[in-house]
Amino acid sequence: METHADGDSALMIGETEPCIMQIDPKRARFPCCIVWSPLPVFSWFVPFIGHIGICREDGVILDFAGPNFVCVDHFAFGAATRYIQITKDKQCCCISPSMSEHESQIRCNRTELQSEIMTWDDAIRKSTQEFQHRDYSLFTCNCHSFVANNLNRLGYGTATGRWNVVNLAVLIFLKGRWVSKTAIVKSCLPFVVVFSLGVTFGGWTFLTVLASFTAIVVGWFLLGTYCFKSLIQL
Repeated sequence: METHADGDSALMIGETEPCIMQIDPKRARFPCCIVWSPLPVFSWFVPFIGHIGICREDGVILDFAGPNFVCVDHFAFGAATRYIQITKDKQCCCISPSMSEHESQIRCNRTELQSEIMTWDDAIRKSTQEFQHRDYSLFTCNCHSFVANNLNRLGYGTATGRWNVVNLAVLIFLKGRWVSKTAIVKSCLPFVVVFSLGVTFGGWTFLTVLASFTAIVVGWFLLGTYCFKSLIQL
């Protein structure tokens, strides 16, 4: 694990290791990917809740894991089990190595944050520097906030609008690819066991409590994202 004090130097391509273009789960290398892993306890009850990170062009994972702290190459809650790889040149309007800075600013459109971006790693570096000075909160500023901030800087999928914690969670849940069959078991088995035991010994009481908990969590992020827009930070 690297502390935020030396994070800037670690973020520079070429200072740690050569660029790796192929996904390599054994080495935890996912170039230009969003990655996901289950959260202990929370994911046992609500399987679409998890921890999320974003990867540099060389595949190293970065994730917002605590107050003023972005993990580099040490995914906070274990190995990634799902991922989405982004074709950066085609899906991100704000990056193009072959484009001049002026052309990039025009294409990037309109926001000061985006107009400065020239490469994928530039965006991640800027977001990392920003989140190294932010407090962490599971309910207001979390790992999803960090990844959404990166995707907005990159102009990823701009036709869908700006990214937030809700549509990002939906994206990884619906379109995320499993790393392996073992990853499926690791992610789903705890929920299956807990749900089966809960129904067996708790019956309708367990189902009611679980449904209420899920509704409260989902409702909080929906309200904080779409009704009280300053509540959930990006």
